Amino acid sequence: MLLNGYTLEIFRSKCNAGASTLHCFAHLDDDVGAALPYLNTVLGGFSYIKEPPALTLKSSGKLITIHARKIAVNALQDEEQAKKIVAWLQREINSAWDNRGNIEPSMVGTKPPALMDVLKLLPKTNCKECGEPTCMVFAVRVVEGAKDHTNCPALQGEKKEALAHYLSRFHFD
Repeated sequence: MLLNGYTLEIFRSKCNAGASTLHCFAHLDDDVGAALPYLNTVLGGFSYIKEPPALTLKSSGKLITIHARKIAVNALQDEEQAKKIVAWLQREINSAWDNRGNIEPSMVGTKPPALMDVLKLLPKTNCKECGEPTCMVFAVRVVEGAKDHTNCPALQGEKKEALAHYLSRFHFD
């Protein structure tokens, strides 16, 4: 076992005091930097930095960045969700490390979705129901991994399915 434990720090954004979501840092008891290339292969991170090692990925509609001694998770509903996601990451880190002999490490992120491809699939109504000021801003948030096809209430039917299918090629949930 590489990662034995962590301490959670849960907080609201200082930049956006009215935000309804929480963020968390998991301060790791152990250095997991050596496991990140294996975790990148297993989970399909979309950004990998070699020095200092950091892996950013999207899971369950959350942006997650894993550093050698800290994990950052955004857009959490509550403390319970933070605990579940960090516990899952601990299991994934330890599993990738334990199975590293069978995993080809990767220090390359996956190609992100193309902004214009995402925008073409949106309704382009600028309705703001998603919490963003325009469909273009929403598309940027999708490319960043902060939003997905489920976060646009105006997106329905074939277009919603098409965006879900398109994003699935990029390891997006």
